[in-house]
Amino acid sequence: MAADSIFLGASRKPDNSYSQAESLLLKFGNRHGLVTGATGTGKTVSLQVLAEGFSQAGVPVFCADIKGDLSGIGAKGEEKDFLLKRAAEVKLDPYEFSASPVIFWDIFGEQGHPIRATISEMGPLLLARLMNLTEAQEGVLNIAFKIADEEGLLLLDMKDLQALLLNIAERAEEISARYGNVTKPSVGAIQRSLLVLEQQGGTKFFGEPALKIADIMRTGTDGRGLVSVLAADKLMMNPRLYSTFLLWLLSELFEELPEVGDPEKPRLVFFFDEAHLLFNEAPKALLTRVEQVVRLIRSKGVGVFFISQNPLDVPETVLAQLGNRVQHALRAYTPREQNAVKTAADTFRPNPDFNTFETITNLATGEALVSTLADKGVPSMVQRTLMRPPAGRIGPLTSDERQALINASPVAGLYDEMIDRESAYELLQKKAEKTKTEAEAQVQEADSTGGWKLPDFLGGEPKTGPRGGQVRGRQTVAEAAMKSVVRSVGSSLGRALVRGILGSLSRR
Repeated sequence: MAADSIFLGASRKPDNSYSQAESLLLKFGNRHGLVTGATGTGKTVSLQVLAEGFSQAGVPVFCADIKGDLSGIGAKGEEKDFLLKRAAEVKLDPYEFSASPVIFWDIFGEQGHPIRATISEMGPLLLARLMNLTEAQEGVLNIAFKIADEEGLLLLDMKDLQALLLNIAERAEEISARYGNVTKPSVGAIQRSLLVLEQQGGTKFFGEPALKIADIMRTGTDGRGLVSVLAADKLMMNPRLYSTFLLWLLSELFEELPEVGDPEKPRLVFFFDEAHLLFNEAPKALLTRVEQVVRLIRSKGVGVFFISQNPLDVPETVLAQLGNRVQHALRAYTPREQNAVKTAADTFRPNPDFNTFETITNLATGEALVSTLADKGVPSMVQRTLMRPPAGRIGPLTSDERQALINASPVAGLYDEMIDRESAYELLQKKAEKTKTEAEAQVQEADSTGGWKLPDFLGGEPKTGPRGGQVRGRQTVAEAAMKSVVRSVGSSLGRALVRGILGSLSRR
């Protein structure tokens, strides 16, 4: 096959024979794509074929393995009759079985190398989405990040953010005067959301060492691109964490990679499976961010392929930017399903040989309607295509096979142990200890003098008895108030009161 393209399969002619090869040009691999179809129609195999093709061309790939089936890409395929028959039908000669170089990742560190991000890297917008915060709560979270920047507090893991929120609650009055209303109920709601996130495994995701983008953009010694496979079967139990993580990764690629224009082949191809999870109930600000990233990341040399059951899952503003399409069969029993089929059919450049709408509902397993960008970047005429068989195994790896690949991985040992360096939690803890020590010292000094020596007008001079001894009688109102204030200096509010009272006294 041509070195500048990925062979996808062969298109069916009116006489039902398969002859013309259908390919995706590598130079348009960064123009993004869409793979859709109902369950069981062959989407996962098409994803595997695309990932193998990019890897073989020296392009690194990142993809999520929702059901575990995609892990088979790391093992050599097995000769089976239906695969050999398919290869002969699409004229794939020679048909060679091979394993792709893979790196397995897992947020929970169970089926791959741990993959982490810091709280600061995630940012308030994505964290608000992850925790499903209200607009008011998101505002408080933004203030928290602002204060962390001003006071040099690193937000690395969940306990850093929890400590900062506690500090903000104690300083609510002071902070509200500077940035707007910060209420303890809003802070409490965020803390409860953090607790839920912690119970769902958030403590394993947030922290260091954070993922380095370079580690998902590796190529092997043989020139093939490494395929990073994210174990997502357990992660899918928390769809919001799954979609937010992948969006964070896209955003990091967008922020870190330099502009390269339109290279001869992509620098990285990113497959976003179960794409509807990204857009479901997403606020307008987040949708705008997604649209911006998809539109501009192309110039960074990154191609994004969305995988979903229904083309209606992807907003029109994003759908319009997806130039490479692989459409497997859709059902059309309900009005919504019929609308989805019509939407899919309308996005293709028509082929006079068949009715696109009717064909989508009659595609066999392994067949797809394919349209890719041609030489001048114009979508090709849609073709009914029998997809080629993959070179790797169809189906999951065994636990032993997976572990062997993890042990031999080029990133083995780099992310296994979590690092807990000094950050917001430790700094705020030290600050609280210092304040407590200072408060205790002041109390001890006061006790050693037998009471607070306040000015006369506050009744501060110790009373003397007939024999010259101090009288420990009833405290004046001022003495009692002053001691009460001193005992509260452990909190930021107490310290502010002490500074205010003492400052006013010194000016008299």
